[in-house]
Amino acid sequence: MCGIVGYIGSREAWPIIIKGLQRLEYRGYDSAGAALLHNGDLKVIKKKGKVADLTAAAASWDVTAQQGIGHTRWATHGPPDDINAHPHTSGNKRLALVHNGIIENYALLKKALQKEGHVFEGQTDTEVLVHFIEELQVRENLPIEEAVRIALTRVTGAYAIVVMDRNDPGKIVAARKASPLVVGIGEDEFFLASDATPIVEHTKRVIYLNDEEIAIVRLGHEIEIRTIDNRMQTPFIQELDLEIEQLEKGGYEHFMLKEIFEQPETIADAMRGRLEPGEGWVRLGGLDDYLARITQAKRIIIAACGTSWHSALLGEYLIEELARIPVEVEYASELRYRNPILGEDDVVIAISQSGETADTLAAVELAREKGALVYGIVNVVGSSIARLTHCGSYIHAGPEIGVASTKAFTGQVTLLSLMALVLAHKRGTISESYFRRLLIELAEIPQKVSQVLESVQAKIEYIAGEIKDRSNAIYLGRGYNFPVALEGALKLKEISYIHAEGYPAAEMKHGPIALIDEHMPVIVIATNKSAYDKIVSNVQEVIARKGMVIAVVEEGDQIISKMADYVIEIPATEEPFTPLLSVVPLQLLSYHIAVMRGCDVDQPRNLAKSVTVE
Repeated sequence: MCGIVGYIGSREAWPIIIKGLQRLEYRGYDSAGAALLHNGDLKVIKKKGKVADLTAAAASWDVTAQQGIGHTRWATHGPPDDINAHPHTSGNKRLALVHNGIIENYALLKKALQKEGHVFEGQTDTEVLVHFIEELQVRENLPIEEAVRIALTRVTGAYAIVVMDRNDPGKIVAARKASPLVVGIGEDEFFLASDATPIVEHTKRVIYLNDEEIAIVRLGHEIEIRTIDNRMQTPFIQELDLEIEQLEKGGYEHFMLKEIFEQPETIADAMRGRLEPGEGWVRLGGLDDYLARITQAKRIIIAACGTSWHSALLGEYLIEELARIPVEVEYASELRYRNPILGEDDVVIAISQSGETADTLAAVELAREKGALVYGIVNVVGSSIARLTHCGSYIHAGPEIGVASTKAFTGQVTLLSLMALVLAHKRGTISESYFRRLLIELAEIPQKVSQVLESVQAKIEYIAGEIKDRSNAIYLGRGYNFPVALEGALKLKEISYIHAEGYPAAEMKHGPIALIDEHMPVIVIATNKSAYDKIVSNVQEVIARKGMVIAVVEEGDQIISKMADYVIEIPATEEPFTPLLSVVPLQLLSYHIAVMRGCDVDQPRNLAKSVTVE
């Protein structure tokens, strides 16, 4: 949450900052702002709304500067307005600071600072932090990096901050704890950002800061990294594996639509080099060193949030059915705040698209403290979870800009499918013939997703037009398709603001059936061969109460397709892999409904892509 950009070098900072904020706007879009330092003049421009509003507000300003910082906000403390927008300045207007995270002890600090005469304009914890740094700097006559370091030893919470000092030009100080921050290394220039997306078009050489590290960048000097207890660190420079084309819409109206249509490629990328049906093998490099321990685990706990939690549920079904290892799925936010029984016989799988999800990170730390082996499944290379876990695998989905996750979900499910197959084969819990059949079928999924995308678009647009004005919807699924029902309902809620709930189909009779009438669309995922007759009964129960039935069925379905009001066909596949196909029409349905309702598909209200604060 919140996007940070900084630049220092010989180029004009303003265009770099604005373009960077546009690339990071999926992290927060309540307000935006920038601070520019030029010839001893610290200029701050802030505006409620999106980056475009900031650009318009600054049209008449002189934005000449070769040093600056910018921020796009997802509001925590204080409403989104011009005053609470970042950057925040110190009381003496000497310092400017941008911040992603939450300073938990800000109220106590604020009271103490007010007693010292500090006056605050807004309600944010960030404004308190920059005043605290000012107090330390002035009182002890400290350079900015030392004032920042001492301040961070006395605050509680999460932060990624970037600070400039009007009296110390040619220098930017940055620090992080539990919120991501990346430094790009150019030719006598430096870039700072919440992730690599604003940096990649300028340099491929980056440093990912670790928790409680402070970076000092100066013109004409090498980067300096220290810990908050003042220990010098050796910078580790990595090369970005990211192309600028991946950050553009590529002719699509929205990033979400582009990312839905990228899924044949991203699913194939998740399997690339890991699956060879012809030779009969599957492997995950991240598993190799710990395979014996994982196959002998007493149980597996999967921790995740949001869409990743839905993929985790599918992981439970896959691993338990194929590998016969007990699996529990936990909301990471709940796991971290109770006293779970975890030990050395347990394996914890942490799933996060960004690799920076605050609750999932905390669950990883808890699991490590308890002695469990922790395996990470993330998309963003170099992210915190990727570095904190014992082992893990990337899903290789590429940047996901749309706030509502699509290709990351199918990438996660693909990787969990591979993992289940590896464990099942190692443990001998499925026959060799079934194992080979599953390998062949999984390898064919990308082509079948392409088939879905080519065949259902027009029908889904029509269905979307029929139900776009409804206020509620119910999604039903059984077995592997129950998590798909949850995911379909979440997508509709996220981007179209229609209230929707997902249920196991059999649970409809235990309450939700009371809601069904002629105004209630009921989306039924009905591709399960193992429970088909039961699903037919569920559909009949909806029809008896005049509910509108939209059914996702396998091609050639002869029963439900004649009962439902609307039918969406997908290719047949092995049942464990049906979610990779059945979720795609639900993504498209949510997308088209949202577009027809005039919603901001890529940046839905109140949401941000990466939840890096509690």
